[in-house]
Amino acid sequence: MSILPRFSRQEPDRRSQIRDMLLRFEAKIGGQLFGALSKGHDRQFFCLDENTWIWYESWTDNKGKRHSVTTRYDVRPNGIIKLQNGKVYQRLSREEADNLVRSAELYYNRISAEYRQLQTA
Repeated sequence: MSILPRFSRQEPDRRSQIRDMLLRFEAKIGGQLFGALSKGHDRQFFCLDENTWIWYESWTDNKGKRHSVTTRYDVRPNGIIKLQNGKVYQRLSREEADNLVRSAELYYNRISAEYRQLQTA
């Protein structure tokens, strides 16, 4: 599902650098899909590859302690499973799977629009 442009004519190291840069670009935009963030809060949402979605959030609590949660969604033929902070895999409920699908559609539409805008700039 990733919509990263293909860079087959670039050197392997350069392709890797470009891919990393585009993933950061997409992650930032994906994190903005779900509303404004308060100060000290970071959110990223992106498609890592055709079967993997990442949701990352970090924030600073009122005592100044930094927290973060990374959720990896693996799309498999028999359903979607998630892994949070490297712990036990869990199967998504129907509602959570529906939310992920809607989020992926929002992401795809927004990222596609951003790439179109860059092409015309």
